Amino acid sequence: MPHGAPARGPVIDTGTRREVLRSPGAVVRSPCESGAVDQDWEERVRAAWAAFDDYAEEDAADFRAVVDALADELPADSPLGLFERACAWDSTGHSDRAVPLYREALERGLGEASAYKGRRAKIQLSSSLRNTGHPEEGVKLLSPELVAPSDELDDAVRATLALCLSSMGRDREGLSLVLGALAPHLPRYQRSMATYARLLVEPEE
Repeated sequence: MPHGAPARGPVIDTGTRREVLRSPGAVVRSPCESGAVDQDWEERVRAAWAAFDDYAEEDAADFRAVVDALADELPADSPLGLFERACAWDSTGHSDRAVPLYREALERGLGEASAYKGRRAKIQLSSSLRNTGHPEEGVKLLSPELVAPSDELDDAVRATLALCLSSMGRDREGLSLVLGALAPHLPRYQRSMATYARLLVEPEE
């Protein structure tokens, strides 16, 4: 996670520069303006996030100002701008400020504008809800994603949902999710581990 900041609270990895949620070479999906303008804006957003680690912890406000300026180029109710603002607050240790922005972005159709960013927003919102003491809301938000169309964020969904479940004292269910997500990546024992993951929540009769 970028720039750990205990004084500001947990820092959320919004995945813009981290492998767990990053989308290398992702196709741009932006509905705001013409294709050329969308591409230019998305590229400048990516460039801003690529420079994130260049900012010292005490300069977090400067980074948020860069993101705010990019978001200001879009209509005030653009879900894309709201999402980027939420990511900026999250990545600088302010889950409480990010939560309402994520919610508004989703309510204003982020998932329709970009299915990928919509799913990222649900993952990151769930993590922020957990960090602010509301893991049950994270479980409610992410559980439907277990049966959503598959993409590279599947494991991140399961990992974040597992953390929310653990915060609710449902460690066995969380372990089942994590083990089930890990199993396909193992060089051997994939079937055994998948079975063990299932039996953690569905005891063998």
